[in-house]
Amino acid sequence: MLTIFYDGYCPLCAAEMQTLRSLDIHNRLQLEDIHNDNFKKKFPHIDPIKADKLLHGQLADGKIITGLDVTCLAWKLVEKHQWIQILRWPLIRFFADLGYKFFARYRHQISSFITGKPRCASCLKDRCDL
Repeated sequence: MLTIFYDGYCPLCAAEMQTLRSLDIHNRLQLEDIHNDNFKKKFPHIDPIKADKLLHGQLADGKIITGLDVTCLAWKLVEKHQWIQILRWPLIRFFADLGYKFFARYRHQISSFITGKPRCASCLKDRCDL
């Protein structure tokens, strides 16, 4: 089991979580939007500001993982995109993590460029920006 704490304001992030949810036929993932009203109460041990800066996940044993470790494990658990595991190989890992940190920092701008929307449409109508 992997709990993923994701940015529901980001259209790319939300789309990936929707895809993962649809592929999770064995119920191995629990997807939690860090912007939900009850997030802090439900997960007091997860800092939503830190989780907004870098994807966080929690393993069944309580261990917290971040960044591409979360993404790669999620895709492994839904048994898709096995090629993504190369991002965890030692030499590739270093550069992949640098690229991911860049993406995480600028994901809203990247999302806006790709989708034309800096924030998801449903978030804009009933939530304010961070």
